[in-house]
Amino acid sequence: MKKALFVRFLILTCAVLLLVGGVYPQDNTLVQPKSQEISEKEGIPVLIKHLPDWENARNRAAFILNKGDLQNALGERPVFDLIDFAGGTEAVTAPYPQGKLLIIEYTTPQASVDADNKINQRLAEIGQNPLIFYRRIGNYNAFVFDGTDEMAANALLDRIKYEKDIHWLGTDPFAFKRAERAFINATSDLFVATTVAIVGGLGLSVLAGILVGFVFFYIRNQKRAGMEAFSDAGGMTRLNLDGLSAQTSSDRLFKD
Repeated sequence: MKKALFVRFLILTCAVLLLVGGVYPQDNTLVQPKSQEISEKEGIPVLIKHLPDWENARNRAAFILNKGDLQNALGERPVFDLIDFAGGTEAVTAPYPQGKLLIIEYTTPQASVDADNKINQRLAEIGQNPLIFYRRIGNYNAFVFDGTDEMAANALLDRIKYEKDIHWLGTDPFAFKRAERAFINATSDLFVATTVAIVGGLGLSVLAGILVGFVFFYIRNQKRAGMEAFSDAGGMTRLNLDGLSAQTSSDRLFKD
């Protein structure tokens, strides 16, 4: 009797466990994944706030966490097979007059750089048909689809600001490039400053020489204008053949 009761209890326990195991997975499938960063003020993913003019774009924006939602929002594109949403990758898209903007945020710089290399290689292979404007901004890999004006598309990409600090898990592969760029900028600034100083000094010297010469000429001219007559005979009597000497009074001449 006790054995039969124990068997019934065991069967009932297994049935309850199976029922629980069948219910909870169904509930979990209904839970939609959420963004890793939610704005406390607006209650929306922070990535949406990095859209240009996000206050107006948020109403037409689509937040994306998997490739299926990406294809539903923008259709099939030749670079979408390179985008991997594993590891917390998020994306947001919104239409603009310049085209359909897509911003993909990777959680690490390594993943963003790896995707950037693959995307650039794919874009080089397919060319500009269809037109795709692309740029890496921080950990953002941004696209403008269906745009026709390259200048307008680049202006739209310029309005995307990456406002986070990038920390590499290992050695920063761009450290040498940044140091090289800093050295080139410092050298060019020093060269420009030195050139400006030399040219400015020469210019000031020429202007100062012209000014001093003019003043000297003016003073000498004033003194010369104040002289009654000019004589190269040291005050002695001379023939006034050139008309430069004052006329001698006839009263002081020797008479016959």
